[in-house]
Amino acid sequence: MSGQNTSHSAGNSGGLKGFFEEYPLAWIGVALAGVAGVGAVMASNGSLKMAQKIDEGRGPVSIAKAASGTKMAARTTSSHTGRRAVIKRPNATPATLKLGETLFKANCEVCHQADAIGKPGVAPSLINQELLSIASDKFFAGTIRDGREDTGMAPFAHLGRSKVLAIVEFLRSHQTAPDRAAEVNNQPDAHGDPRLGMQWYENICSTCHGVAGDGYMAGGTGTAIGLKGFLNKATDGFIRETVKYGRSNTRMRGFQGPAAIANLSDQEIDDIIVYLRKQAK
Repeated sequence: MSGQNTSHSAGNSGGLKGFFEEYPLAWIGVALAGVAGVGAVMASNGSLKMAQKIDEGRGPVSIAKAASGTKMAARTTSSHTGRRAVIKRPNATPATLKLGETLFKANCEVCHQADAIGKPGVAPSLINQELLSIASDKFFAGTIRDGREDTGMAPFAHLGRSKVLAIVEFLRSHQTAPDRAAEVNNQPDAHGDPRLGMQWYENICSTCHGVAGDGYMAGGTGTAIGLKGFLNKATDGFIRETVKYGRSNTRMRGFQGPAAIANLSDQEIDDIIVYLRKQAK
C-alpha cells in the first residue's frame, strides 16, 4: 500500500533478526552467496598455485622465446629508460671498453660495419643477441686471433691478447641476453647420417652458405660454415642452437618450429652437423 512504510531498519523491525523472521527464505540466498564466495576464493587460490607451479617448472627459455617477450631475470628492463639492461661484466671497465671500441673501429669496422651490425655477403653481425648469448669469450677471441682461413676474415694475433680481449669486451657491451655459452657448449656431440645431412644441407643451407660451405666466397649471403676455420671453433651445440633459432636482424632464419622456414627435427639438424664435419675433413 502506498501509505505503508516498508523499511526494515534495526529500529522498527528488530534488525536482521526481524528481517529474516519476516522473510525466512532470505537465508537461502545468503547461504548460496557464501558458498559462491568461498568457491571463488578457492578457485583463485588454485589458479595462483597452478601458475606458480607452471612458472617453477618452466626451465630454461630459448632466446627465440625470450626475444618475443618471455621474462628472464638476466634480461631486465629499466623502468626509467624502457631499455633492456646490458649484462654487467667485471672486466668491462670504461678504459677497456674505450680501447676495445677504438681497436674495433681501426681493424674491424671496415667489414663488420659501424657498431658491428654486419653486412650480408661481406661480414656477419657480431652484436645480435643470439650470437652474444651462445658464443663464449674463447670463441670470439680465438676467431679474432686466428681469423678464418680461406675467407675475408684475417688473423689479428699481432694485436696481442689484451687488445683482442678488449675488442671482445666491446662486443659484449652490446649484450642484453643471458650468457648461455657454457650450457650450449656442454650439449652432446651430434650423431647422425651424413648422407641425409647432405640432402638437407644442399636443399636448405647451400643457397646462402654455398654448396661447399665456403660462404661469401661462393657469392652467398651466409658465412663459411663448411670450412675448418669455423668448425674447429664451433661446438655442435653452438651450431645446433643457431640452426634451430637463427639470428635476429640477420638473414639467418630459424629452422625449427611451426613458424620456421623448415621445421627440422633434432635428428635432422644433427644429420646436417655430422655432414658438415665429415665433408670438411
